Amino acid sequence: MHNLVIDIGNTYSKLAVFDQKELIYFEQLGKIDQPYLIEIIAKYKIENATISSVSDNISEIEHLLKEKLNYTRFTTAITSGVKNNYKSPETLGLDRWAKVIAAHYLYRGINCLMIDAGTCITYDILNAQNEYFGGSISLGLNMRFKALNHYTERLPLVQWDKSEEEIPLGADTETSIKNGVLRGALNEVEGFIQQANRENKDLKVILTGGDAVFLNKQLKNSIFAAQIIHEPYLVLKGLNEVIIR
Repeated sequence: MHNLVIDIGNTYSKLAVFDQKELIYFEQLGKIDQPYLIEIIAKYKIENATISSVSDNISEIEHLLKEKLNYTRFTTAITSGVKNNYKSPETLGLDRWAKVIAAHYLYRGINCLMIDAGTCITYDILNAQNEYFGGSISLGLNMRFKALNHYTERLPLVQWDKSEEEIPLGADTETSIKNGVLRGALNEVEGFIQQANRENKDLKVILTGGDAVFLNKQLKNSIFAAQIIHEPYLVLKGLNEVIIR
């Protein structure tokens, strides 16, 4: 029995096929269209599906999935055993909620801080009592580079290669921008972890998102290294949990 889960984000769409809890296919795409979905459904004999999307404009995809599969519309009303104390659940990002559900199933009974380094950097805590109260939303790395260029007269738009492992010293304007953006974001992340550690015992720190690889490399030599888990498919795993039958 195969499940299809789709995460439509601000920059990319991610699609995965699960055999129960086992991820057997993954692809990151700029856009997901109906012919591609029909091909995936046939190839993997999909039975169940769900979508998390930052956009409400998914009616065509939903129509196709409803027509061909057991489709579950993913919303924050699906709690999966987590007590949601967010004051405006209707505005809570579905990707954030999917991460909470994933942490609940993967690390049940453990205090978890989820850090998603994507278009934005989000910080969310699920406590050991399966309670969620919210978190924080900050600028993502590329957004920081673009903001420096957009809101100043002379600072250039610096292109950053995610494969760069070292944060450069600020020896000229370009490297000064890289140092400020990357070191600033890393300091922010470490500050959130430190604060979460003060408030939560035996904390797990779960990194996910497109820039998580970079953060994970930087944090490997930090005092937090033993706490950190890199889960690149955290959102997709959370979505899969709500449709496992």
